[in-house]
Parts: sequence; C-alpha cells; structure tokens
Amino acid sequence: MTIENDILLAEPSAVAGLVFRRFRGEGDFPKMAALIQACADADQVDDATTPGELANWFAHMTNCDPQKDMLFVEDEASELIAYCQNYWRREEATGHYIYVHTARVSPQWRRRGIGRALLHHMQRRIREVAVAQGHPTDVPRFFHAWAADTEVAAEKLLRSEGYAPVRYSFEMTRPLVAGEDDLPHFPLPEGFEVRPVRPEHWHALWEADVEAFRDHWGFTEPTEENYQGWINWKWFRPELFRVAWDVEKGEIAGAVENFINEDENAKYNRKRGYTEGIFVRRPYRKRGLARALIALSLQMHKDLGMTEAALGVDTENLTGALRVYEACGFRAVKRYTTYRKAIEP
Repeated sequence: MTIENDILLAEPSAVAGLVFRRFRGEGDFPKMAALIQACADADQVDDATTPGELANWFAHMTNCDPQKDMLFVEDEASELIAYCQNYWRREEATGHYIYVHTARVSPQWRRRGIGRALLHHMQRRIREVAVAQGHPTDVPRFFHAWAADTEVAAEKLLRSEGYAPVRYSFEMTRPLVAGEDDLPHFPLPEGFEVRPVRPEHWHALWEADVEAFRDHWGFTEPTEENYQGWINWKWFRPELFRVAWDVEKGEIAGAVENFINEDENAKYNRKRGYTEGIFVRRPYRKRGLARALIALSLQMHKDLGMTEAALGVDTENLTGALRVYEACGFRAVKRYTTYRKAIEP
C-alpha cells in the first residue's frame, strides 16, 4: 500500500496493496466521470456525468478544498477504483451545520472494506474542517449522505455506522405519447403571462428561485459562485424555461427551469425532458400557477419530440408539490433517502 504525503488513513489494513493520493486537477475528471458511470450502472441509477460537467462544478465549488477534502484510490495499474469528497453548509432556518460526504467505489472492488475506510476518513476530515472553520460545538452538527433505494451497499454501510433516515425524495416520470391528447390542461391564472427568458432576466430569475426555496427543508443560502455554476452548466437552456410574470407588478412569480440532458438520452436510448427547478414565490402560491407552468412545459417537451418527462421531489415538501406533480401525471419510479448522524461535541 502507498499513501501519498500527509494522508492519514484510519484503517490502512482494510485496503492493503492500493495507492491513496490527493486530487491532481482537471486530469482526474475523465477518471472520475468513468467511475461515476460505472457505479451508476451497477446501482441502477441514471447518470451520464461528463468531465466537462465536473470541471464546471469544481470551478464554482464552495466550502470544499479538493486538495484536502478529497481522497483518491488507485490500483497497482494506476486505475481509479474509488474516491470520496466532503463539503459543508449551514442551514439558514435551523443554524445547523451539515457536513456532506460522498464516495464512489468501483463495483469490482466492493466488499473489501474500501467504502468503510473512506467513510471513516471523511468523518475524521470533517471534524478537522469544523475546528478549522471555528464552527460552534453547541449547535447541532450532522454528517450527511444520501442513497437511492437501489444503492443497497451504500445504505447498508450508512445504517451500520449509525446513520438514520431523515428525509425521502422521489424521482418521478410521466409519458408523453405522440399523437395523443394525454397532457393536463391547467390554464394560467389571470394576471400572469409567460415571457421569453433573456440574459438580463437570469439573475432576477435566480433570486426569485432562491427566495421561493428559502422556507424549504435544508435550505442553504447560495453564493455568487453557485449562480455562475448554474449559468455555465452544460444543460442551462433558458429558452426552454417557462417563467410566469405578474403583469401588473412586472415581477417574476414562478417558473419551471426545463432542460434536456442529451448525454443521458444518448446513453439510455430515450427522449426525456426534465421539468425541474419548479418554484412559485410565496405571495403567488395556491393559485394553480405551478401546475399551469408544468402543463406548458410538458407540451413544450412533447413538441420537441420528447417521449417522457422527469423531475425530483422532496416527499414532505411544504407546498404539497408531490400532489401537484401527481395531478400532472407523474409517478414515482425511484426513492432516495437522506441519512444523517449527529456529530458529538
């Protein structure tokens, strides 16, 4: 086993014969993307992440130092077989500190203790970060991870380490059948109109989105870096957005930030459009605005030749989003569980 520089590993014996190293820059992105997709295929999770998407994310990442908050594992042939990463955020409503950690282990290298060793490494690193950042110990702090219901090994590991489910979300889809009048018909409420999204609207749309989600579970105030990451994302397609404006006040009331992931569609041989980024600002809720914008979005995707639509939803969303999506024909196809474990002072 080779351990690069100052890396401290809690359980080196569990992963003997491997090489542990730090992040080496953009040259790691192709290896990471390949590992992400190999894991996704084995775990029945849709993912077509590209090196370019990773580059954009890393360029605008916050509260994470890749040189210290990542660990890479290679075999003797210098093939990447696992990596992990951690970052932190602070919930606005509760003041809780949330330390997110993720890991990927190649399907061929599982059941050898690598995942558990990486988890313990991240927990140790997170404690270091909390001290270095001066995070108070008298405020609740949590290790935070998630897994799909098909990621059986990850769920088993987290539960065995004392993590407990705290929230659930669904991936939902609905068909778009060509030649059939199968879409919901929900008219736009009076006093609103849908307008094309121009570059001068981007930041106002972002701010409206942030405002709308501020009262949702787990909300963390985003940064300008997050905004830049959004507008530079490969699938940022504002021409597909459906944004409702209050005609009288001249302000954004709600939106659906649609996109089409062409890489996913090619990989999975499908024609899927995403109706994501759905929000309605608090003053405009309970008027049927969300379902009207979703109906318009579904028609747009169908007109573009898509044969299904998809979205993700927090099952306990305070606005009743799950019921709205079901009324628009969406049905759950996969469940994700958010796990947390309290960090003791």
